[in-house]
Amino acid sequence: MIKRITSAFLAAAMIISLAACGDQGSSKKDGKVSIVCTVFPGYDWAKNITADVENVDINYLLENGADLHSYQPTAEDILAISDCDLFIYAGGESDKWVDDALENKKNEDMKIINMLDVVGDNAKEEEVKEGMQAEEEEHGEGDEKEYDEHTWLSVENARLICKRIADDLCKADEDNKENYEKNLKSYLGELDALDNDFKQLAKDAKQKTLIFGDRFPFRYFTDEYGFDYYAAFVGCSAETEASFETIAFLAKKADELGAENIFVLENSDEKLASSIIDNTDSKSAKILTLYSLQSVTKEQLDSEHTYITLMKKNLNTLRSALC
Repeated sequence: MIKRITSAFLAAAMIISLAACGDQGSSKKDGKVSIVCTVFPGYDWAKNITADVENVDINYLLENGADLHSYQPTAEDILAISDCDLFIYAGGESDKWVDDALENKKNEDMKIINMLDVVGDNAKEEEVKEGMQAEEEEHGEGDEKEYDEHTWLSVENARLICKRIADDLCKADEDNKENYEKNLKSYLGELDALDNDFKQLAKDAKQKTLIFGDRFPFRYFTDEYGFDYYAAFVGCSAETEASFETIAFLAKKADELGAENIFVLENSDEKLASSIIDNTDSKSAKILTLYSLQSVTKEQLDSEHTYITLMKKNLNTLRSALC
């Protein structure tokens, strides 16, 4: 894996260095503002803020559905990043490759948005809850802070990041500043409405604790709206197999809480959730899916999946389960 990644960076660096000899500064090829995004929320927010602006090209790197935590850039991806006007990425452990990708960037005027940095004090360290499957740590890494990368699952964070995207676009493309500001205002209105719906959900919910037979990337969400949770793995875990102790703990919690649903992420094979249910007293809980929004494919984009529509799917699922 390391050899493949290194080869990608070397190939891209060579092409970038050759191209840079004849072309420096802002890319804006053919008069277009170039935006590159790693994860879907950044792509969708940029798409909404640039709506009806013709001179914008947006490149979504994970459009094949690759998971944020296992994604590695190709030479083509690195080239696209090096020459863009605005680069938006999640930040955190999964994006350690970004520093190397930006080291030989061609566009010196590039605006760079690290979502984790943008949310500032709202950033949360990964939390290991009672009963959660612990990850094996490499020697020397135990004292390093690891932050939850799934900032977009907080609507408040979404507001902050969208404002930063609009601000950077206004600086990179002053001719369309009025359009970016108008689109931002409209989209913030949609986020406000979504926020109000989730606040109402929290107010109406009879059950305030989620049982997750999966990784748990929703900590920003649960903290924001006053929910609690128990889960098999932390949000950025590379683990896929839970111990019997973890399964038994979650099953016992489901019994104690009278939980009628076990939650999983999109693309789950549901085996772990099924094992938890099989170890409960009633063995009758249903498996429900919540969207983490980190693995949206090109086909799903074409079927009009958006940040708002997927978060509303989460809203409706939680409403049916908790109210």
